[in-house]
Amino acid sequence: MFRFHDGSYFRADEDAERPEWIPRKEYLYGLADFMKFNRNLSEKIFNYLFGSFKIPAAMNAPYKQNGKCPVIIFSHGLGAFRTLYSAIGVELASQGFIVAAVEHRDESASATFFYEKTEEMGEKKKASTSTPKPNPTAPDHLAEKWMYYRALKPGEAEFPLRNSQVKKRADECIAALERLIEINSGKKMENVLQTKFDWTTLENSMDLCRIAVMGHSFGGATVIEALCKEVKFKCGIALDAWMFPLDDEIYVRVKQPVFFINSEKFQWAGNIMRMRKLESSSTSMHRKMITIMGTVHQSFPDFTFLTGSWIGKILKLKGEIDPQVGIDLCNKASLAFLQRHLGIEKDFNQWDHLIEGKDVNLIPGTNVKEIS
Repeated sequence: MFRFHDGSYFRADEDAERPEWIPRKEYLYGLADFMKFNRNLSEKIFNYLFGSFKIPAAMNAPYKQNGKCPVIIFSHGLGAFRTLYSAIGVELASQGFIVAAVEHRDESASATFFYEKTEEMGEKKKASTSTPKPNPTAPDHLAEKWMYYRALKPGEAEFPLRNSQVKKRADECIAALERLIEINSGKKMENVLQTKFDWTTLENSMDLCRIAVMGHSFGGATVIEALCKEVKFKCGIALDAWMFPLDDEIYVRVKQPVFFINSEKFQWAGNIMRMRKLESSSTSMHRKMITIMGTVHQSFPDFTFLTGSWIGKILKLKGEIDPQVGIDLCNKASLAFLQRHLGIEKDFNQWDHLIEGKDVNLIPGTNVKEIS
């Protein structure tokens, strides 16, 4: 999913089509499964709460070259999917980045779909979590298949599953980057979604010397794994990272700068201790951590903006801080960090003080009492 700045990169009228925040009803089913709610009832509730929302970007808008743009690969959290972080993605894109939001197929997304060849092509059916069905927007030889979140089985140990998932997630982030590199080179790509966007306009549009990886929660762990696996990622930003899925030996192998932006209510001593392990290397001076006061774990996805105060508090989608203030701090600190470590010639350094936690709503480092 790509979004571009309205002034510099969109040539769109005010009535341009906006993408749906919840693109398909199957995503509502996936959210219901993840939250262990009844699907039919949840679909009605979620539709009532969120069904009318659209992402503030022009869908399939023509791309206008305006110099080469740095690139960010974004990884969603457990039980999420690609559209749920538009407040972050749109802001980064509005500042001149090309943002690719990955939807993971490791069974950690609440729902995702893909296409496989139909039996008419002589292919055997592959095992999946749903039955293939035709989609009028897809080529005739492909069938749409949905994959939903996989919960732990009774008695199943969690680490082996999450560890295998984080490695696949990192591979998917790297695969997304490889596709962008091919698009940037002008290679013709098959678009099975049959959207109207002209991908050839992205040829030679990306600054492939300036690439970062970013993610929330499980996506934060994915950031660390991806940095370890791919040196093309020059730095990483981990939002309220859940470090549990990572192997112990990975910490000394990550050489790039990392920025941890944490919420006040989610973190605990063991998780912070894992983040601190990254500081043992020679590049520890480039490892930063701040905590946004009054925030909860769900202060980073869009849900925090779209629910009323009492529903947000009950479902722990809102903290004590104004959601807009919280996300602004996150975005501005991220932009300052990206300028510093990607060598971007912008004015994001006006927010350098946020990287150090210097703001009335920030804590340098962590609010968690650490184990000595």
